[in-house]
Amino acid sequence: MKAEILATGDEIRSGALVDSNSAYISQKLEENGIEVLRHTCVGDDLPLLVSTLREIGDRVDLAVVTGGLGPTTDDLSAEAAAGAAGVELTFSQTAFENVESFFKNFNRPMTESNRKQALLPGGSKLLYNPVGTAPGFSLKIGKCLFFFLPGVPYEMKRMLAELVIPEMLSIQGNTAMHSRVKTITTFGLPESQAGEKVAGVEAAFPGIKLGLRANFPQIQVKLYGRDTDPDLLEDRMGQAGQWALERLGRNVISENGERMEAVVGRLLVERSASIGLAESCTGGLLANWLTNVAGSSDYFLFSGVTYSNQAKIDVLGVKPETLERHGAVHEETAREMAEGARRVAGSTYGLSTSGIAGPDGGTEEKPVGTLCVGFTGPHRSFGRRLYFPFGKRLMNKQIFCMAALDILRKALLGT
Repeated sequence: MKAEILATGDEIRSGALVDSNSAYISQKLEENGIEVLRHTCVGDDLPLLVSTLREIGDRVDLAVVTGGLGPTTDDLSAEAAAGAAGVELTFSQTAFENVESFFKNFNRPMTESNRKQALLPGGSKLLYNPVGTAPGFSLKIGKCLFFFLPGVPYEMKRMLAELVIPEMLSIQGNTAMHSRVKTITTFGLPESQAGEKVAGVEAAFPGIKLGLRANFPQIQVKLYGRDTDPDLLEDRMGQAGQWALERLGRNVISENGERMEAVVGRLLVERSASIGLAESCTGGLLANWLTNVAGSSDYFLFSGVTYSNQAKIDVLGVKPETLERHGAVHEETAREMAEGARRVAGSTYGLSTSGIAGPDGGTEEKPVGTLCVGFTGPHRSFGRRLYFPFGKRLMNKQIFCMAALDILRKALLGT
């Protein structure tokens, strides 16, 4: 079945609020085999809302509308739905009790304006809202069954999961399509090159669609599949995924969409290992990434942002003669920083970053984008120099962190 999504409200139309609802709804519908053809946004304009609802009603089988169910004069969804369907608004006692119960549960007085939320289009079906004041409703307009939900995300998500998707699946019955998405996370390839490596997947596996998403500094390769036979779909997705993995090779970070920091964290846990960090050019960003992963306290022990040379000497024990001979941005300095972090932390591994993030400070020998990564573990220590051609400071800091974690990941994998 085909579906569309309509987001309403001047705050969405003007960009004052980001429309995260439509992305969420689309993802959930696609996961349940319902193909979403279009997202539309309309402001608080009654005639335009009415005409848009009629257009959608002539195009698709199902639609989800968010926003415009509140008590104020600019909440127009119920009135627009009634106009599009050619029916009158009627007072629903059940809807009124839904609104009233919310205020009673929180010991708050209900204003007269909230009675407006109990006015529903004639012939519509009430969708009970268990966590907010705005009841939703469903209504047939043209050939399409519309589901009107509140714009508050946590209210919308609850009603979508408990009321809307089950009814949509019931309507589809035996004709329901099954959808699968496989997300392969890569690092080290530009988007164009990653795309070239897997460009033949659609020809090799009919019914599989390819998509790429740049989430700097990672590239996600997405495979989309749909079929009425879930077993056949699972088999085809598995084959297509293996085909893509072989072509992407050592640039694959994760076969299931994990970010680099989550992959590294999982590898450390699996090996009962721990990590200590010494950061200069990344300024604590590397520690922030690692500790954003739930459960990171199991393996993350220490991070020192040793920006100055004196801090490198005093905190990490970097030799003064190393800094005098090579400077702060050098493989040997980075190696000694990693060793110092491991010693201070008492960790299994040490990892360090020292580089030139820019936009100033580069030289002919060490241009902006130069990174030195230090690594140390139970059996070896080394420093490595890398170069990334980005002139923007934040981009360099991000790719510096990713490159350092990739070195740690490969060390943990023994590659």
